[in-house]
Amino acid sequence: MAYTLAEIAAQLGGRVLGDGSVRIQQVATLEKAQAQHIGFLANRKYQSQLATTQAGALILGEADADASDKPRIITEDPYVYFARLSAFLNPEPQYPVGVQPGAYVAASATVHPSASIAATAVVEEGAVIGAHCVIEAGCFIGAQAVLGEHVHLYPRVVVYHHCVLGNRLIVHSGAVIGSDGFGIAMEEGRWRKIPQIGRVVIGDDVEIGANTTIDRGALDDTVIEEGVKLDNQIQIAHNVRVGAHTAIAGCVGIAGSAVIGKYCRIGGSAGILGHLQIADHVEIAAFSLIGKSIRQAGSYAAIYPFSTSEEWRKNAVHLRHLDTLAQKVKQLEKELKSLQGTQA
Repeated sequence: MAYTLAEIAAQLGGRVLGDGSVRIQQVATLEKAQAQHIGFLANRKYQSQLATTQAGALILGEADADASDKPRIITEDPYVYFARLSAFLNPEPQYPVGVQPGAYVAASATVHPSASIAATAVVEEGAVIGAHCVIEAGCFIGAQAVLGEHVHLYPRVVVYHHCVLGNRLIVHSGAVIGSDGFGIAMEEGRWRKIPQIGRVVIGDDVEIGANTTIDRGALDDTVIEEGVKLDNQIQIAHNVRVGAHTAIAGCVGIAGSAVIGKYCRIGGSAGILGHLQIADHVEIAAFSLIGKSIRQAGSYAAIYPFSTSEEWRKNAVHLRHLDTLAQKVKQLEKELKSLQGTQA
């Protein structure tokens, strides 16, 4: 469907400048947009593209309201407006209501009549599926697991027994929720498995990326609080707690019993060691390794700057002897103080 700028503004807010009757079918970048598209400027480094874009309309911030003569919607945050408009123009497809032929639902499971259970999905004994849930093909819901309302599991999601998922969750393909944590004890030269008897408990409005794994607690629960956004291929170990509205990029690994605060941002491939505490409003750069607790909000990085291979090898040699160098500096400082005392 196509909507006029005036109709879009009436639905989503914003101030229309120029021809409000221009019809828009889709959002696009300034570089790729055509006449049926609306482009957006969220980063000032792309401002020069306003002069060349073929977009039929634009989304601009107040500071750039006069940067183009094209029909445009002026808003406080163009990127957020783009996100809302994209959702408006691209609603989710409709799924058939009910349990489809080829699905298995245990007799003791509870499935709300408005839920959609696709063929080849499995819902085990005592599980509860809330209103308007969508369980796509190949999903497995373990015994006594509980899904709230408007949960969408894409194909091949696994939810182990007794896990609890809140409302309005999105879980992408291949994700595993509630697998055993890495609990083992050495006994007479052999590893003995420690049963993992906790759960995974997930709050409302969480999104979990493809092939992300969240381990169940060893004793207490692993907890993902409301509004958390997890990218693809993240590993969250047993007894971890992730605070509300934290966003974690792909390939991050969080070891057991770490506690991540609220509104944190963790860059891709970062690692957080076990039993650490990360304060609220902490930003961790990509590829950082966090080896001790962070008690104050702020931006942190633990990345060695890249260089040519030859330079890296030379610097690595120096780093290897850094402790010896530090001891020599301390000794020289002592000798210098001794000389200064003699001269006085």
